[in-house]
Amino acid sequence: MAGTTGDDAGVRRRMPHALRREQLLRAALGEFGRRGYHETQMEHVAAAARVSKALLYQHFSAKDELFAAVSAEVVAGLTARLNAAVLAEQDSAAGIAAMVRVLYDYATDEPDAWNLLVRHIDKPEVGPELRELRDRLGEAFAALLLRRRRADPTLSPAALAVNERRARLLVPLMYGSMLSSVSWWLEHPDTPREEAEAMAMDFVWLGLDRLRSGERTDLRAR
Repeated sequence: MAGTTGDDAGVRRRMPHALRREQLLRAALGEFGRRGYHETQMEHVAAAARVSKALLYQHFSAKDELFAAVSAEVVAGLTARLNAAVLAEQDSAAGIAAMVRVLYDYATDEPDAWNLLVRHIDKPEVGPELRELRDRLGEAFAALLLRRRRADPTLSPAALAVNERRARLLVPLMYGSMLSSVSWWLEHPDTPREEAEAMAMDFVWLGLDRLRSGERTDLRAR
C-alpha cells in the first residue's frame, strides 16, 4: 500500500501544469458550490483534489484568487451559452425563451457551477467576476426588452429614455425570478422540466406584456 501511495504521489507530481490547474479548479468548484465561499477553506479543496495544501498554494496563493479563477470559468461558460442562444433569435419573446432554456440546461449540465452561481451572484464581497455576470445578464435582458423600441423610428428620444428606465427597473426582477425558478425545479424533480420552463417564460413574458399595455396596480397611490 505504501508503494502504491508513493507511485500515486509521483504521478501527481508529474501531471502537466495545465491539467493540474484544471483538476484543482474542478475540485474548488465543487467545494465552493457545496459550502459557499466563506465556509470553504483551502484544505477542503486540497482534500477534494487529493493533493497537499502546499501544492494547491503553488497554483493559487489565496482563497480569493482561487475563487476568482473558478468564477471566471463559470462566467465564461455560461456567457458563451447565452450569447450563442440569444443571438440566434430574431425577436424578444424567442430571445427570452432561449435564455430560460439555457439556464435550465446549464443547471442540469453543470450542477456545481449552478450552485456556486446562485449562492454568490448577489454577494459583491466575494469578487467582481459574478457581479460582471449579473451585469451581463441585466444587459442581455434589457436589450431583449428594448429591441423593438430601439428599432422604432417613430419613438422620440424622450419616450425611448422612459422605456430604457423601465427596462432597468424590470431587469433584476426578471433574472431573479428565473434563477429562483430553476433552483426550485432542481429541488422538485417530479415536476416535468417543460412545465417548469413554460411557467417561467409565461411569468416573465405575460407579466411584461401587461406592463407594456399600461396596466398597473393601485398600491402605489396608497
